[in-house]
Amino acid sequence: MNTLTQQHKQDLHQLLQAFGLSGHTPLSNWIAGSARAGDGAAITLTDPVTGEALLDYNDAGAALVSQAVAGAQKGQAEWMKLSASERGRRMLQALSGLQGREEDLAKLESLVAGKPIRDCRAEVAKVREMFEYYAGWCDKQHGLVIPVPTSHLNYVHRVPYGVVGQITPWNAPMFTCAWQLAPAIAAGNAVVLKPSELTPFTSIVIAACLEKAGLPEGLINIVNGLGPTTGSALTGHQEIAKLVFVGSPGSGRLIAQAGAQRLVPTVLELGGKSANIIFEDACLDEAVAGAQAAIFGAAGQSCVAGSRLLVQESLLEAVCERLAKACPRIQVGLPSSPETQMGPLQNGRQHQHVSRMIRDAVNDGATIVTGGGLPQGLPTEAQSGYFVAPTVLRNVTPSMEIAQEEVFGPVVVVMPFTDEQHAISLANSTRFGLAGAVWTQNVARGHRVARQLRVGTVWVNSYKSISVMSPFGGFGESGYGRSSGTEGLQEYTLPQSIWVETAEKASIAMGYGSGD
Repeated sequence: MNTLTQQHKQDLHQLLQAFGLSGHTPLSNWIAGSARAGDGAAITLTDPVTGEALLDYNDAGAALVSQAVAGAQKGQAEWMKLSASERGRRMLQALSGLQGREEDLAKLESLVAGKPIRDCRAEVAKVREMFEYYAGWCDKQHGLVIPVPTSHLNYVHRVPYGVVGQITPWNAPMFTCAWQLAPAIAAGNAVVLKPSELTPFTSIVIAACLEKAGLPEGLINIVNGLGPTTGSALTGHQEIAKLVFVGSPGSGRLIAQAGAQRLVPTVLELGGKSANIIFEDACLDEAVAGAQAAIFGAAGQSCVAGSRLLVQESLLEAVCERLAKACPRIQVGLPSSPETQMGPLQNGRQHQHVSRMIRDAVNDGATIVTGGGLPQGLPTEAQSGYFVAPTVLRNVTPSMEIAQEEVFGPVVVVMPFTDEQHAISLANSTRFGLAGAVWTQNVARGHRVARQLRVGTVWVNSYKSISVMSPFGGFGESGYGRSSGTEGLQEYTLPQSIWVETAEKASIAMGYGSGD
């Protein structure tokens, strides 16, 4: 074990101790208001920086999932006894549980997920933002009165599902935890959430801090474990009324099948192969900087990563030259350093996948402009970790795997286009439809192209701007349903139509006797 791993193990132990999760077996679940250890098989967390083991914790399993669901049912009943206004106040009050814990929460996320500490600090702030936004919606989910052509008063209001099951990914565990929890409970539901088994702890901390500061026990439950065990127990539980999944298309299909077996609705937020389109009239300085942020932020481990850079032919050489100079200047290093702009990939399996896709692309005829291997300047102890240098490929054809499949790493392909329609055709030529961007100084073109892209989010002269206020989701194999915004809130309720007869002696008028 190298010295860096030893330091990280010590740091992790201290953080878990600070949050009350340490012990002979780490307390890796939050169930009905208390931290619990799993009782299943051991799961090993690996240090993304060194590739060595950090600690073991135990799979939750079906029994703990059932306990979590039972706790959620009680928590949801208590939650719905409160007025809508009081639920909003409680959500805001619960945020006090995070005060003074923000830095430790960011460090815990950085250590386990391998994300740069500066990114994790920003995501802690996003947790607060999400709960503040949806707390304001608690008492603003108004109903409708419909002027039906009868003597009835017909009104529609929205009711919560009850207990919803959520599964979140390893690339942004803290962010996606709050992203799903806040609208679900604002709509009146309780939640059983399973994070990725690779990044279990920050979701537990968020749940514990929020409940201790004002939310009912059992309203939020976190279960940690493997997909075939804990995940299957969650998706197959008869009392889970809706399923929400953020992750890969392959796993999304399994979630959708599990929901279909029980006729349970699902929301799927899946992968992407986003096109970042640079027209010849774009501001080149901004477009090249935006292209780097689009793909190399979070080491490319983002569903909206701009992994396809479509460049008008007249700019192709200039863009490639600029990227060749700029990418080696990106600060790749230890996540704990405030100067680090890009850290390692989160796990060994993903590192193997990204490395294999780069090799295969080169074998298929692609050319490496920059990157493609281990970054320069890493400490010796980190050279066995899951680092990949910012990588740019050209001479890529639309049919290549690297142009069609999600890499989920710091790899961008640069592809030329001739005119507007060619750019749109290339952008829409994959199975995915999550996001995309257009760089142009022609305002009309920006609007025109954006409307023809078959994606859920389009940026014009920017990239990766996301707000809890705006709906987020995809087309095609990027999933269905929406997170965030009012659309995300409505995913967690069902409309109920109520008819109240207002006519005198209506039943008699319908031809039925009174019995007198």
